[in-house]
Amino acid sequence: MTYDYFLTLKICTETQYYITFTPMLDYDRLIFNIDIDSDKPRPGALLVAEPFMDDDYFRHSVICIVEYGPDVTAMGIVLNRSTTYTLQGLLSEVTRTEPITVYCGGPLSCDRLYYLHTLGPKLIPGSRAVAPGLYIGGDFKAIIEYVNDGLPIEGCVRFFVGYSGWSVEQLDIEISQRTWAVADMQTPPGMTLTGSDDSYWHRHVRQLGNAYRGWRYHPQNPHCN
Repeated sequence: MTYDYFLTLKICTETQYYITFTPMLDYDRLIFNIDIDSDKPRPGALLVAEPFMDDDYFRHSVICIVEYGPDVTAMGIVLNRSTTYTLQGLLSEVTRTEPITVYCGGPLSCDRLYYLHTLGPKLIPGSRAVAPGLYIGGDFKAIIEYVNDGLPIEGCVRFFVGYSGWSVEQLDIEISQRTWAVADMQTPPGMTLTGSDDSYWHRHVRQLGNAYRGWRYHPQNPHCN
């Protein structure tokens, strides 16, 4: 499967690979893990990482599923991993002076820029719906014009370098191993493009309900307690 809603950047290139998570049976998991069935993955749904995940890209991450289906690879964008990159630092076309944070969408294709937005194809021709009210990609000139016109960014558009990917059936296996909990997207869709980092993860764990309350109390580094 190819993904054609990105812009290639002249920044870091990294070897593309798929990450396989093998859950460890340790005391943290025995105490805090949630032994309930999760929803099925689907485009537009969110993946909320278990609190035990020890990976720089996915620790306390929330991922929007962009592509998913039987017998095909899956694609997602990490929504809450902020970086030190700014849009102005990556694109000379951006003339807006207010710094616009660029997020890390995952470990694959880190030389490509993706954008999720609520603007739709009327404002950004060629954009594709990921979920009702949330879109990916579209005409690059239109999105840059929107940015340079000083229009709202928070809750409207978010930029990412890289994406996350799974081989055929890999995501289903990880979900069955309780590596991810599948959640519905918050409403209105613009809420998905607000907040960042750990507080963003905690917000979505709360959204999962009381069955997952143990995740909220798991320290990021329990061995330091």
